[in-house]
Amino acid sequence: MTSFATSVTSASARTALSVNVNKVALVRNTRHLGIPSVLRAAEQCLQAGAQGITVHPRPDARHIRAHDVHELAALLKAWPDREYNIEGNPTQNLLDFIRAVRPQQATFVPDSEDQFTSDHGWSFPQDAQRLAPLIAECHALGVRVSLFMDPVPGQMAGARAVGADRVELYTEPYAAAWGTPQQEAQLARYAAAAQAALAAGLGVNAGHDLNRDNLAAFVARVPGLLEVSIGHAFISDALELGYAATVRAYQQCIDQGMADRS
Repeated sequence: MTSFATSVTSASARTALSVNVNKVALVRNTRHLGIPSVLRAAEQCLQAGAQGITVHPRPDARHIRAHDVHELAALLKAWPDREYNIEGNPTQNLLDFIRAVRPQQATFVPDSEDQFTSDHGWSFPQDAQRLAPLIAECHALGVRVSLFMDPVPGQMAGARAVGADRVELYTEPYAAAWGTPQQEAQLARYAAAAQAALAAGLGVNAGHDLNRDNLAAFVARVPGLLEVSIGHAFISDALELGYAATVRAYQQCIDQGMADRS
């Protein structure tokens, strides 16, 4: 299964695109026809070159449902070079899915059961005691663990100390500042958090409200960015462009950001 080698933190690695298909399931669930197909959406994204698929199965099953998690796991067996990332709160329903399908990555997110969307990261040392055994269990299953974190440099060593392999930087504050005078300060904030994560021996992921406008600049400025997980904006774009063209558009943003790195 997954290796936890420190080489994954290399600053020269190309940033991977993981497509979050939750919003496909949200539309499907408004009727009882099974369309649009979550499985078909994921397959088309993989065919177009997405490096991974992300799902966040919440306890209320308001979008991704249990059968989606298992069907996507079966699909991804045919794509051994791609990544399956399952995210959620490990104190709710997440670990049952991790044990059953053993994805390449589990992203722990501190959501409440009725939370509208993810809006904050873990805190240390407050969350260390409850996270440590859950991370250890994932490692025993061969699953890499990423912790959803606010871009606070001083928190990164705590994430590593508890056993995390990566952090996923919560990027909504950056997205909200895009096109405003605060944009540069936010980019500097995320760059500093990523540098602290790398110094602690962590890989760096990012996600939440990244889109075709703000992605390239983020990739260019944030060191060691291994993966971005994009859902809402991606699916919104796909409604107009189609899945394959949207994958290509986001990959072009990543390529531009990589080219602009100093």
